[in-house]
Amino acid sequence: MTSLQLSAQEEAVERFLDAAARGDLVQVSTLLSHVPSLINRSGHSGWTALMLAARNGHYDVVEALLSHGCDKFSVNSSSQSAYDIAKFWGHRHISNLLGRTDDGCQRVLPGSDLHQQENYFSRETLDRLSAKRTDKVWLEDRRSDPDTVYLLFSNLSPMVSGPREDAGAGAEIKLCRFRYEAVKDLLQKPATVLIFLGVEKRKKPSSSSSQTADGVQEPPAWFAINTDEDAAELLKRCREKNCCFPKTPNRDLLKLSEEEAGVVAQARSVLAWHSRYSFCPTCGSSTGLEDGGYKRSCRNSGCRSLKGVHNTCYPRVDPVVIMLVIHPDGNQCLLGRKKIFPVAMFSCLAGFIEPGETMEEAVRREVEEESGVKVGPVQYVSCQPWPMPSNLMIGCLAVAVSTAIKVDEDEIEEARWFSRQQVIDSFGGTRPAFTVPPRQTIAHQLIRHWIGMNSNL
Repeated sequence: MTSLQLSAQEEAVERFLDAAARGDLVQVSTLLSHVPSLINRSGHSGWTALMLAARNGHYDVVEALLSHGCDKFSVNSSSQSAYDIAKFWGHRHISNLLGRTDDGCQRVLPGSDLHQQENYFSRETLDRLSAKRTDKVWLEDRRSDPDTVYLLFSNLSPMVSGPREDAGAGAEIKLCRFRYEAVKDLLQKPATVLIFLGVEKRKKPSSSSSQTADGVQEPPAWFAINTDEDAAELLKRCREKNCCFPKTPNRDLLKLSEEEAGVVAQARSVLAWHSRYSFCPTCGSSTGLEDGGYKRSCRNSGCRSLKGVHNTCYPRVDPVVIMLVIHPDGNQCLLGRKKIFPVAMFSCLAGFIEPGETMEEAVRREVEEESGVKVGPVQYVSCQPWPMPSNLMIGCLAVAVSTAIKVDEDEIEEARWFSRQQVIDSFGGTRPAFTVPPRQTIAHQLIRHWIGMNSNL
């Protein structure tokens, strides 16, 4: 390519970005019609046309760029997306557009920031239909429906099919799905635990969905089965290749798609609860499964757990605070590492909420216990189900009021303050200061969220 051609291309990019920044929709559209490749080109500090339009509040330009297929997830050199930029500068109408906010919800909650961070394990692809859990006739009918989907678990691990041998290291695994005929013998065995997960969410019913008596089509139902049958024998039921039960769920379950990860989070957490509550915590008698797998009742008719509402009768969720602590200067964050972490990996501090303790106080207590740093203001960011076995990770930002570090070596082996630039470099730079947690973890998302908040926009 000649220097003249290069200069012409650079001039076109500059004109395109300038038009987007000024809100000149006519020129933006004209340039795109002649040179479609301009759509995601970036200029100074990695800013694209979409980012510039979002920065300056040009809704019609943002809308036009999105209609042309502009990549709204690209980030600039400060790790900011167009959504982050619009939100920072107070252009809520544009951040709502970029965040795909439903207009109906906006009318109900006009003063709310409706863009929610979606974390791994949190996507709901099934309608849980909790009202149907006590309908034994309906559940029995759905169990034998030919369209019903069954997931097989052994020792709390779902049967999955692995990627092809020639697939890359980051290839996804997929849940093995079974129909009624393939698992009906397991359903007859007393030791089998069966839970109703819900039905598929669909805007329009498909031709494969079962029909009710009045002809209305119902989407397929999903169930999870945990069995003590030999794992090797269970694998013979699957027709797909490379099937297995993951041995290391903390690592292997992060290879599922977002949709299937959400299903597994629900199923594994409830099955884990069943595995620990076969006997009544109140009197020691055996318990029986009810409500589609969402309740266990004591079989001793005289047990006081049968009177009133008791948390031992329902699936347990353990709340955990996980927090990114920000230095008083606003340009550093506190990260720690445990001995079991991979080499060079640092992450957010975390700990269980104690009885009678608020989320904010749990953050302050855990940070001081683990690092010796005292914390003042605490702000909630987002949460994540973590089925290992059944935690709810409550993600927060916290501002330190002291900076001296003294680690509790029983829980973590090291804690450090990292500058914002060190963190940015660790997300993709050539000389990372540390290894960030996997993108599927809420720790990763909290760190990225902080980078976005503190970027110079």
